[in-house]
Amino acid sequence: MSRPAGETLDPELRTVVEALARRLRDIEDQMVEDMTAQMVEIDHLDGDPVLVDLLRASVEGNITTINHVLANNIPIAHLQPTTAAVEYALRLAQRQVPSNSLMRAYRMGEFEYNRLCLGFLEELALAEGLAVRVAKYVATVLFDYIDWITLYVFQAYESERRRWIGAEGNVLSSTVNQLLDGDDELEVFEVEAFETETGYRLDRTHLAVILWSHDSVAGLAEIDRAARSLAVALRASAAPVITATDRSTVWVWIPFDRTMPRTDSAAVAAQVTLPPNLRMAIGLPGAGVAGFRRSHQQARAAYDVATTVPRTEPVVVGYGDRGIAVVSVMARDLPSTRAWIGEVLGPLADDTPNAQILRATLSEFLAGGESHVRTAERMMLHRNTVKYRIGKAMDSLPERHDRMDLALALTVCEYLGAAVLRERA
Repeated sequence: MSRPAGETLDPELRTVVEALARRLRDIEDQMVEDMTAQMVEIDHLDGDPVLVDLLRASVEGNITTINHVLANNIPIAHLQPTTAAVEYALRLAQRQVPSNSLMRAYRMGEFEYNRLCLGFLEELALAEGLAVRVAKYVATVLFDYIDWITLYVFQAYESERRRWIGAEGNVLSSTVNQLLDGDDELEVFEVEAFETETGYRLDRTHLAVILWSHDSVAGLAEIDRAARSLAVALRASAAPVITATDRSTVWVWIPFDRTMPRTDSAAVAAQVTLPPNLRMAIGLPGAGVAGFRRSHQQARAAYDVATTVPRTEPVVVGYGDRGIAVVSVMARDLPSTRAWIGEVLGPLADDTPNAQILRATLSEFLAGGESHVRTAERMMLHRNTVKYRIGKAMDSLPERHDRMDLALALTVCEYLGAAVLRERA
């Protein structure tokens, strides 16, 4: 009979388990990427780059822990849940993601881990009796771990869900989500119900904004203040409607009756000074119920681009910014986009400092009407330096390249960076 982790193992069984653990530790990075890719196919776990990053961190923490348990025969009772696993559960609760999606992720991970272990056991060509004992032991340890960690994270999930639903500032969440999920032809009573609940009129022009803390330091109170300061700076016709999606992200709609201010990202960034740890994504103004929804969809698209590769600049990203609309679509399928970038850019798609310099220079060159003089002025370089870089970049490109595809590929690289570039050999 197989014993749980922490109990004395006979030398033969322990030797094989330790060898198996070493094999698993050698492929940890690939295990994390593969399991994460499988889990994002689960309903409600895809779509938001921030959540996907948290999912990846949770998967990594759990895999690393299980491998250590097997390698060192650590009792499950001696473990502490990884911070990433707990944080991911809390974020799902705050966003009202059904708990069964989280459960499916853990069961999927358990299955995949067992599958890999059985594959390695086959490669070791052990005696049948020993192979069966090892398989039973690993399955028992894995079951005990999943049983322990899911009990912990689900308790955290349920506690957070109850707290979040009752938290001040989050009571409008279901009302806003119902409006976003409905169709544009709302009945009069549905519009009236929304306006009564939120105190926000829909027969206006709306500007949707997403504010978030890129390092999770800012609390909701600070983000709420920033949202209201933005509405004042833009001279909104009434108070905005604000709803929190988790403890570091809020959705905002700012209403306007007549004159619309400039709402491009440069203008907004010039009018509002955000705390250093906050960032903003903005949609385009839209009228009525349809505009309320569409502006939010646009803000979400800008947010997705800004968070696919976490960075602190630019502080404000707008759907109307150059290339954002197209890049947001391409960010939904990163493997296909990465393959296309490689086909268009060739060696310039490498994630190296030299390739990055050539991409930046070529992008500026194309944006400036293919003028070496203008490019040199904008980049504050000598004209001969620009000519050298452009020549080297053009020589690196595949023989067939379309100028429009080239400009788009460079823009995608600018926004999505390493997510679409080829890793260094």
